[in-house]
Amino acid sequence: MKKQHLKWLIPLAGLLALPGLAARAQSAVPQKPEASGPTVAGWDEFVDSLRTLPSRMLARLPEDQRNDPQVQQEIGRLALEALTSQAFDALAGDPDHPVFMPQIGQVLNVGQPNADTVYRTARVRPEGVYRLRGVRGALRLFNVSQSPPSPGEPGFRPEGAPRPRHELADVGVDAQGRFDVILSAERPKGYTGDWWKLEPTTTRLLVRMVSADWGKEQDPTLTIERLDVPASRSRPNAAELEQRLRRLPGAVNFIALLFVDHVEKLRQEGYVNKLKVFGISQTAGLLTGQSYYEGAYELRDDEALIIETPVPAKCGYRSLILTNDLYETTDWYNNHSSLNDAQAGVDKDGVLRIVVSAKDPGVANWLDTAGYPTGLIQGRWADCDATPTPTVRKVKLAELRKALPADTARVTPEQRDRIIRERRTALQERPLW
Repeated sequence: MKKQHLKWLIPLAGLLALPGLAARAQSAVPQKPEASGPTVAGWDEFVDSLRTLPSRMLARLPEDQRNDPQVQQEIGRLALEALTSQAFDALAGDPDHPVFMPQIGQVLNVGQPNADTVYRTARVRPEGVYRLRGVRGALRLFNVSQSPPSPGEPGFRPEGAPRPRHELADVGVDAQGRFDVILSAERPKGYTGDWWKLEPTTTRLLVRMVSADWGKEQDPTLTIERLDVPASRSRPNAAELEQRLRRLPGAVNFIALLFVDHVEKLRQEGYVNKLKVFGISQTAGLLTGQSYYEGAYELRDDEALIIETPVPAKCGYRSLILTNDLYETTDWYNNHSSLNDAQAGVDKDGVLRIVVSAKDPGVANWLDTAGYPTGLIQGRWADCDATPTPTVRKVKLAELRKALPADTARVTPEQRDRIIRERRTALQERPLW
């Protein structure tokens, strides 16, 4: 160990030797609770719900997955992702003094986040008057959608109608590229600037910032404030804090259990190594103007899937990603496991072909299963004049070259390594938090 590292360890060792410090450290270890004494209202219910969550998630899976130690630990990870994503809302979800917080992504990998999208969310009240400001940037898509209460929240009701989606490309900007939008139930009297109607059932705003060329497109900035309340915020009262805590178990249960068996259901429906339309756009609170297709995959190491589709003449955005059996998006930071229209070129015959396999086949349009022999393929079309469902062919990896056009774009192992490193750098430079 280097001397400059040792100089930090020596003072630490001295601190641990101070009288009473070791005893205080030991007291931080959880002890059996006393039979009586003050408690935090709502905490025990939260912990009890969390204690049984992994078992309830496992119960939705087939027996072979339930009994697999690898899957069991991945269920534990998914439960932590669900808890963390919803804990952000419990801590920062203040509709009177809102802030856009991270919702899902590469770390909070629940609900199959899109590899190209930065997701943020803020709580609002439908009677409030809100101001959104920032720099619009230059992304492929930058929008704000309005979401109603989720299951388990007060006011939840099933809704089949698509929710409002507001495109920042449609608002005005000044010479510095800054926008300024008011969001309220009614347009403020005398206000002539950009305004969006706040729907009476909206309790949350969901922001999607979609980048295709990660290293070149400019990410936006975004702020939110409520105008019809004082700017300062006093100490939250006990009732409000308790309400947030009591709301947390339902929110965690909802997101953790929502899609945990989604891939298995596709298998049971027969969609293995073939694709179907996924009608998620009709689900309340989710994005309109976007079409999805998906299907489970099963592959041996010596096999590959060839996904083929014509590309719409007009298309604002397209992408293809993989997930594991629990609907966690396959790690696209450290693997070549996602492709969009800026990354996946179309062949000369006008057909988009993408290869899915465990081993790098040396073609440019490749999705790496990254150690998951089974999982899900999901693609999306956004703002396109057609939404075809691709076909899927399974071939032996050794025969892949014969199954593809002779002029298929190829990469060497050295080029692939460089591509993955550049992808990771570009993603880390995006404002994720």
